[in-house]
Amino acid sequence: MLLACDIGNTNIVIGVWKDQNLVARFRVHTRVDATSDEYIATISNLLSAIQLPLEKFDGCVLSSVVPPLTSELVSALKKISQVDVFVISPGIKTGLNILYDDPREVGADRIVNSVAAISIEKPPLIVVDFGTATTFDLITPPANYVGGAIAPGLFISMEALINRTAKLPKVEMFIPASAIGDNTEDAIRSGVILGHSVMADGIIERIEKERNIQTRVIATGGFAELIKSTSKRIDRVEPNLTLLGLKILWEKNKITKL
Repeated sequence: MLLACDIGNTNIVIGVWKDQNLVARFRVHTRVDATSDEYIATISNLLSAIQLPLEKFDGCVLSSVVPPLTSELVSALKKISQVDVFVISPGIKTGLNILYDDPREVGADRIVNSVAAISIEKPPLIVVDFGTATTFDLITPPANYVGGAIAPGLFISMEALINRTAKLPKVEMFIPASAIGDNTEDAIRSGVILGHSVMADGIIERIEKERNIQTRVIATGGFAELIKSTSKRIDRVEPNLTLLGLKILWEKNKITKL
């Protein structure tokens, strides 16, 4: 079994792979002030609730975009799994040719997602991650990570709108019936959700036009399903894309096999 963990700015996603099957997946709110002992208790309780034998882990892999939390989670995961934690970092084997000006600047999550994407679709590909930030990553044949775009995520956009205005309310996230809202809540949904969908399609099409290519588009992240329902360009949603990429990278960099 492999314990995989992705530390994001809003949530920490934890997955357990048994052979080639993802047998468990948990989402924990990211708390920068939490100690390793707190994370040990939280993660151990989640694993115990589904009766996973903690002593059976053969490996553990971690990616993080929150540096202050990395060491705390490494310590927690090592105690839980009783194996060394493999951290996604510059210089590891990825199978990608990273063409960024400075490859060390590319977020670990973007590399992990790109590795997973080329395992399920042939490039050229665009991977869109609808998380705290919405990121777009272009991979061209045979496995060139070219770069992409970063935009404020849907939830950040909503929070900024509510926090910087006096009267606009926080609304539940779902697709409005019309682009023309006949009440304030639907007007916000139209602007934030439909606007985000149009932004995503527009960036995808601009990337393709600049590169003179036609891509397949894979979406992941918490809002991927919501945006796909209104997008013209998203071909498939893979909610476990990051966990798949973590498994692949662990396998590429470890002699031990699942």
